[in-house]
Amino acid sequence: MSEEILINVTPPETRVAVVENGVLQELIIERSRQRGLVGNIYKGEVCRVLPGMQAAFVDIGLDRAAFLHLSDLCAKDLEKKGSENIESYLHEGQHIIVQVVKDPLGAKGARITTEISIPSRFQVYMPYANNSGVSQRIECDEERGRLKTCLDAFRKQHKCGGFIARTAAECVEELVLIADMTFLLKLWEAVSAKIAESKPKELIHKDLPLSVRTLRDLYKEGIERVRVDSRETYHRLIEFAGTFVPEIVPVLEHYTGDSPLFDIYSVEDEIQKALERKVSLKSGGHLVFDQTESMTTVDVNTGGYVGGKSLEETIFKTNLEAAQTISRQLRLRNLGGIIIIDFIDMQSDDHKKQVLQALERCLEKDRAKTKITEVSSLGLVEMTRKRTRESLEHILCEPCSACGGRGVLKTSESMCLEIFREIIREVRQYKVQKLLVLAANSVVEMLLDEEADMLAELETFLGVQIKFRAEAEYNQEQYDVVLL
Repeated sequence: MSEEILINVTPPETRVAVVENGVLQELIIERSRQRGLVGNIYKGEVCRVLPGMQAAFVDIGLDRAAFLHLSDLCAKDLEKKGSENIESYLHEGQHIIVQVVKDPLGAKGARITTEISIPSRFQVYMPYANNSGVSQRIECDEERGRLKTCLDAFRKQHKCGGFIARTAAECVEELVLIADMTFLLKLWEAVSAKIAESKPKELIHKDLPLSVRTLRDLYKEGIERVRVDSRETYHRLIEFAGTFVPEIVPVLEHYTGDSPLFDIYSVEDEIQKALERKVSLKSGGHLVFDQTESMTTVDVNTGGYVGGKSLEETIFKTNLEAAQTISRQLRLRNLGGIIIIDFIDMQSDDHKKQVLQALERCLEKDRAKTKITEVSSLGLVEMTRKRTRESLEHILCEPCSACGGRGVLKTSESMCLEIFREIIREVRQYKVQKLLVLAANSVVEMLLDEEADMLAELETFLGVQIKFRAEAEYNQEQYDVVLL
């Protein structure tokens, strides 16, 4: 399998695309004005404690207070006091060091923790932890034991916090791991010094920019190329890789072609498709994605596909293809939270099992944690996908000013009847003789054409004269009734 990472850099934003076999699988966007906060460390001030929710709101200098739950408190503090009451740990006005684990989403503030962690290429350092661990994705027991021994020996020698070996640490030499941990300790010393000097609601430590984080977090063995279209960023990546991950240097490439880097791989077209509700399947079927605040639903349809020998086989093949496409779209659209997939009803239990296994297998490539339930009697699959940043739609789009994000508008006929009711309401309340109605052109045309007879009856019934004026900037649902 061919896998490449593309980094497109412009002053306002950086975009990273993960491409497998020429097909876009994942897209991460970071804008200079809206840079993600995950990983940032702040000195916060507790502004409100909520015993009923076992949580607190902490002011870290952002527009909205951050949310801290009891379960997100440092494990060392929880073990020391052993209380399940948030008031045993926090009080209003208290200054605490916190780290953002989830960006603000919609109307919600950032999610924070007091369990500080600082990642590097091979490890994550947790200064307040008492033990070490190894990534669950490293399955070899012998390798897990080797890494655990190395981490524990370093901790004992330096009498420091805990380390977690990341997936990238598998089979890495001990000297390299020790150098990586030594770097993390020095970085934490610098952060600690800044903590002592900083004021409340102040940023203490900022995570690396997206281009550099890409090498730290996304690069793995088997990636053929990392192409970047900015000379300045390329040199910065070379410098970073040369110091911390020398094995990446040979695959780094500065793209200098005339055509935009993303256009060569049709990334722009894929981004546009990822913003649409309907996703076509090669078989002729299609998927429909509906993203709401509480959950995302995915509806699977056979469409025009009739290729199977029987209806059950047609449904089975469509669902199999849908499982693969859904897993890719979840990554690409970065959909998180509760996701309900409405597969086409299957009669065979074996077919249900195979479709579920196909979905689980495809989601193994996803860096976000997922959990899937069995296929229900209604053909529904409930799943969750960890949400750490805004979805692609929320980053690139905003609610329609005409429909308010509903995706539909009232018909011209509905608006005509609504205007009639408003006219009756105004006349009876103010006893006027003349009215002017301002509305969209399509509504005014219907009022003066198809609804002309009803309008004449209304004028006679109310004893008023009604004039109309089409407003080019009004959408179909906007209107005003002006008293003359």
